[in-house]
Amino acid sequence: MFKGSFTALITPFKNGEVDEAAFKRLVDWQIKEGTHGLVPCGTTGESPTLDHGEHNRVIELCVKTAKGRVPVMAGTGSNSTDEAVAMTKFAEKAGADGALLAAPYYNKPTQEGLYQHFKAIHDETRIPLFLYNIPGRSVVDMKDELIARLAQLPRIKGLKDATGDLARPLSLAMQLRKRKHDFIQLSGEDATAIAFNVHGGKGCISVTSNIAPKLCAQLQDASLKGDIAKAMKIQEKLMPIHKAMFVETSPGPVKYAASLMGICKAEWRLPLVPPSKASQQQVKEALELAGLI
Repeated sequence: MFKGSFTALITPFKNGEVDEAAFKRLVDWQIKEGTHGLVPCGTTGESPTLDHGEHNRVIELCVKTAKGRVPVMAGTGSNSTDEAVAMTKFAEKAGADGALLAAPYYNKPTQEGLYQHFKAIHDETRIPLFLYNIPGRSVVDMKDELIARLAQLPRIKGLKDATGDLARPLSLAMQLRKRKHDFIQLSGEDATAIAFNVHGGKGCISVTSNIAPKLCAQLQDASLKGDIAKAMKIQEKLMPIHKAMFVETSPGPVKYAASLMGICKAEWRLPLVPPSKASQQQVKEALELAGLI
């Protein structure tokens, strides 16, 4: 269920509010284009600036719109363990197929603190859980030993790895293999998604797939079947987009790209601001080169 191209969905806004109609259209379009799964309320969805009611509503809308056609992995992480438990419980009640839990940010917990945080969420819920290691945003790095320890908990099913370190999926897989544990590793970086799969990964939670879902799904299909030559051809087409999506802090560029494609308004919530004119031009040129506009 949790393999292939999962889109880390943007959250459309209109006049300061969540644009529910645009979000539902985005979910439908993603599924029709072949996306393998959806991730609402992640960092790309501007979850830090969604209030609790909005956060729950976006997850609920995603589940109801998807109607079981593809799995929904709801973002329910927090630097407050109690808050993460509450959000994960809501996602479970709403019908999400899994939950994505980012490493707590700012608190800077120890490895033991991280273990107890995720274990508490695990023990209070019954939904499949995915760890999210993103030291660039959370300041803490979940070490392989910690992940292997957490993998022994029955409902912790996998990991989104946004470290950018391509040695990590293989080294972690070797540790997990000793314990005979089936654990799903998903990349959190579009540009290295193929190499991540070669090193033991099973897919990517993607920013680029917000605007190029069909190509990202085709890339994952080819890669996971072992057709690396075909996957690389697709990646060559996507690479300028990958680069443009991170020319500034995400989701600034991808949301601007989505606005050019008519997916949603070019609207963000502070402290995010529109990309600079130079960055907007780079995004536009990348979309034109890929034939998306």
